[in-house]
Amino acid sequence: MLRLEAAGADTLWDEVLPVEVRALPEDLARLDELLSDPGLLAPISAHWERESRAVGRSAVSHGRPTIAMQTFVRLMVLKHRYGWGYRALVAEVSDSLHLRRFCLIGLSERVPDESTVRKLCRRLGPEVVAQLTRLLIAKARREKRFRPRAVRIDSTVIEADIKYPTDSGLAAQGVRSLAREGKRLAVAIGERGTALRDRSRAMGRKLRHISRTIRRRSGEAKAEVLRLTEQTGELLKRSIREARRTAARASARGRGARAKLRAAANLEQLAGRCERVADQIKQRVKGEKITDRLISLSDPDARPIRKGKLGRPTEFGYVAQICEITQNTRRGARGFILAAATAPGNPGENTLLPQTVDQLTELGICPREVALDGGFQAGPTNEALAPFAPQRTFISGRQQPGSRRTQRRLKRYRTGAEGRISHLKRGYGLRRSRLKGSEGHQIWSSWAILAYNLDTDAALT
Repeated sequence: MLRLEAAGADTLWDEVLPVEVRALPEDLARLDELLSDPGLLAPISAHWERESRAVGRSAVSHGRPTIAMQTFVRLMVLKHRYGWGYRALVAEVSDSLHLRRFCLIGLSERVPDESTVRKLCRRLGPEVVAQLTRLLIAKARREKRFRPRAVRIDSTVIEADIKYPTDSGLAAQGVRSLAREGKRLAVAIGERGTALRDRSRAMGRKLRHISRTIRRRSGEAKAEVLRLTEQTGELLKRSIREARRTAARASARGRGARAKLRAAANLEQLAGRCERVADQIKQRVKGEKITDRLISLSDPDARPIRKGKLGRPTEFGYVAQICEITQNTRRGARGFILAAATAPGNPGENTLLPQTVDQLTELGICPREVALDGGFQAGPTNEALAPFAPQRTFISGRQQPGSRRTQRRLKRYRTGAEGRISHLKRGYGLRRSRLKGSEGHQIWSSWAILAYNLDTDAALT
């Protein structure tokens, strides 16, 4: 059941508290004023209405009442503002009078459970948070006379929440996961004796042998590692065959038929991912090129990305294009950031640019100056920006219009995009996405950007 507005944090117990305790700190007071606007909850209400039409019953009058959306949004802002996990968030809000008042949770009320916050985060999805961001920017333009005159765009890699991937490590993870899911399905269908064989011990011996062999750092050692890696692929293939035989025995009859079919579907999906890992091992042994490499069984959308960095030649995760809108190009210029544009794999700058342009068009923003790095191609970029007809489109090293003074100014302004990305990563958790999958990465980055934009709006005078 949908609840938009919270009942409020004031109770009889608040009357005995000192005035200093009841007053919010200055930064939280500014955010509280911004988030008190009921219009910001319109995208959430529209999302619930779409769900209601899909299910066939109203979310306003059916189901268990969820936490108020005002409270949920404030909890997520605090989470990304302070870098807390879900459990730490609930614990900190429970112990702090100021944070309780900010989240509109009374002293006699219970703070929502961390699983409730996590599930709501997935349920709302990334597009709702992106709409909140656009509403906030439109509100700043309308009420605080924010005049967007310049735009700078750059891409970065948001790391996936995975370990450093290796073929043998993925094979070992696949063997363990198949054994675990196979055992779960075998118990559900009543065939415990036919569960998958757990080959973790045999796989562990192979991995230890690989570790000892790598230390020799010779040509013979490399050949030995390839041979051992091929053996891990063979062990994984045996587990895949057993998993598919077990999944085929699940039927839609009897008690718990849906649970059996769901467990069988999960096992089949996992077997498909493990088969991709086994094929990758086979290609590596043959010396073939591997395209669209799978680097995680738990996060299959993450990809290896090379950006030419000396410290990190290869990163594992997702590419996100960050667009900052500012009122000027002076030193220290700070503005609002649009929801990150992204696509699977390792897309180029011009591949993501149309998504960014669509958001600018939706907001009705026509910047006078656009500053981009050398990853953008002049022709496609000018074509994509044609609806805006900016006075200057600066592409570092490719297209640098204007006088030398103007070029230096725009070059300095463009370089500031890297500092802004670093600020987002250090201060708002954009360095690593803690949610799995492409949708999870978009949800994580959208909340981080919304928290940053709220702080930016609060700083405007």
